[in-house]
Amino acid sequence: MAGSPTARRRRLSIELKKLREQSALTCAQVGSALDWSGSKVNRMETGSGRVQPSDIDALCRFYGTTDELREFLKALARQARVRGWWQVHGSGVPEWFNIYIGLEQDASTFRQYQCELLPGLMQTQAYASELHRTGGHLSDEDIDRAVRVRMERQTMISRPEAPDAWFIVNEGALRNVIGDRALMREQMERLLDTVRLPTVTLQVLPFDSGTYPATGSFTMLGFPAPEDPDLVYRDGITDAVYLEGEHHVREYTRAFDGLRAAALSPQRSAQLIESMAKEFST
Repeated sequence: MAGSPTARRRRLSIELKKLREQSALTCAQVGSALDWSGSKVNRMETGSGRVQPSDIDALCRFYGTTDELREFLKALARQARVRGWWQVHGSGVPEWFNIYIGLEQDASTFRQYQCELLPGLMQTQAYASELHRTGGHLSDEDIDRAVRVRMERQTMISRPEAPDAWFIVNEGALRNVIGDRALMREQMERLLDTVRLPTVTLQVLPFDSGTYPATGSFTMLGFPAPEDPDLVYRDGITDAVYLEGEHHVREYTRAFDGLRAAALSPQRSAQLIESMAKEFST
């Protein structure tokens, strides 16, 4: 069973939708049979509403499931209500980002392209703090909370069961000075330390790479259970988009492969970062 509350909620939604589709019924038809609204059924299948164990009992009786499946789904519903470790930081983490962190914690593969900033999972505390101060809309307390969450998230790529993580970073993100040159030197050293981890690969997309797939930054997460489909995540200033359809995942995978082919090899990327660390030292 998936580990984080977010992943459990997602798995529950997938299983409930699968049961309805196997019965060839609409949300409205299921809701009518159970004296619910069709929108309630839809909310349970999209993870946008809480699912009570009593709801699971009613649905499983209606669909005629086994006792084992009913108990499994009820356990998912109960465990999905547990708060994740990152949620205790309150306003330091936006609600729309809470969802992503929960999914990230359970990923077995991680693919990310960054075109403007360095990956959050590789940032130093000083670099992350500077980014959160931009705009001046967060209090010092909220900045501290947000940075603590980011630092704790980074443990996912160094733990024994770390996901296979592959990062592609545009050269512009490397050369964009955040804070001062001393901060950037420290940041380059952090990148070099991170790529020494056995499950981490980093490639730099150089300025002279020529034509490559034109995309903004994005992340693709894969999960160990075949029942949990891969997804694409893109965020903005105030919200995020999650793309789960096979078409979306296939096209972003194709784009990532194109970026990977256009980027420097991991070895040459590390050499470039080393040279930049020296430049920032002068």
